[in-house]
Amino acid sequence: MKNPRLLLLMLGVALIGATGAGLLLGVPGSTGSAHIARINLLVGLMMLAAVIYFAAVRIILRHAWPRGTVWAVLAVFVCLRILLLTEPPFLSSDIYRYVWDGRVQAAGINPYRYVPADPALSPLRDTVIYPHINRATYARTIYPPAAELVFAAVGRIWDSVLGMRLAMLGFEALGVACALALLRLAGLPRERILIYAWNPLPLWSFACDGHVDAIAVGLLGLALLLRARHRDGSAGAVLAGAVLVKFFPVVVAPAFLRGGRFWRPVLAGIAVIAACYGLYLGAGAHVLGFLPAYTEQEGIATGGGIWLLAGLSRIVTLPANAPIIYAACVAAVFMVLTVAILRQPPPRNDVKALCRDTGTLAAVSMVAISPHYHWYFAWLALPAVIAPSRALLWLATASLLLVISPIPNDDFIWPSLVYIPALLLLLADLHRSRAMALPSPARPGDIACPRQSP
Repeated sequence: MKNPRLLLLMLGVALIGATGAGLLLGVPGSTGSAHIARINLLVGLMMLAAVIYFAAVRIILRHAWPRGTVWAVLAVFVCLRILLLTEPPFLSSDIYRYVWDGRVQAAGINPYRYVPADPALSPLRDTVIYPHINRATYARTIYPPAAELVFAAVGRIWDSVLGMRLAMLGFEALGVACALALLRLAGLPRERILIYAWNPLPLWSFACDGHVDAIAVGLLGLALLLRARHRDGSAGAVLAGAVLVKFFPVVVAPAFLRGGRFWRPVLAGIAVIAACYGLYLGAGAHVLGFLPAYTEQEGIATGGGIWLLAGLSRIVTLPANAPIIYAACVAAVFMVLTVAILRQPPPRNDVKALCRDTGTLAAVSMVAISPHYHWYFAWLALPAVIAPSRALLWLATASLLLVISPIPNDDFIWPSLVYIPALLLLLADLHRSRAMALPSPARPGDIACPRQSP
């Protein structure tokens, strides 16, 4: 088609149509085998939406656009989220824990002190929120202090699932606004916001289920913007806030330290972490909540839940210390990447380099950790707006396949559909970055300029 504007419009309509068709399946009201069948069909529609999205990204990167195109892109962004708000959360029940934690804090109780089923909290129970809380009988909250502060605020303003979902969408909107500002600073077209705005993974993760990762997206966007404007201390403080929502963003800290910017962001980040945990220290050792037990439950501590180790265990018998060896190898790779980033000279466009390094560190870490849940990857879509690497775009979209697990007790075969392409794309991206960083060989006839004395 010779008219890219018309094609982009058609893709936006198709994306809305695929999303609406997913809602028409009636997944929330289904049970048993009918529920499984409808979820499988929904994932098929999500994959169709992913294909539409990749086509739109390709078009947006290959053409110049009239000034008003960004508003059309954002209009589709808003329409998609309004559409999903018409249904209750149905791919995850996590948001009910958020609302519960906010309610507990509104009652003046430390959320890390009791499990929801504790008799001390019985006056707070109802028939709308409490019955849907997962692990209510044995798990204290797992969420870090910055997330709990948001839950507390929502619990005092609008104690409901809808109120919590709107709060998450508000943080997502903050991330989009910061990404638009970053595009301007990088000298890139604002229409590239489509790379985040039309991505189906954040859409289903935040507008549908209201996952807490939306707060991390907003804070990461703000941290990147502050760092791009050389407000290093503030950037470190905000990044620490993102880490205290979902611990994953800590892996991108080296991207914020390049160019000698070290002590100010580090000290500011440590101060924020200490202050936030200090607010909840009344719970004592329970301030970490369910996190230690969660690493055991998900097979992270034992290695059984790590994709690569799960695959190797099918071929050979792994030693008991395999998780420790794996962690050491991952740490070594991460240190090499960190040193490579810190040793790079200041680039001409610091914004592009900042987001590229952030995306690389995030992609490597997420492949290494190999989470089991699709929404854990949604935050990767934000740095992809400025630095759209193939591995980053794949991880930030194809992880929708993890909505289902068609093979019982499988941590390798089905996830391989996500992680094998991601690993190959990541290696290709790293090789390309290394090749671009190497000095070009001298050509015949090139003459070195003599160094001038001052």
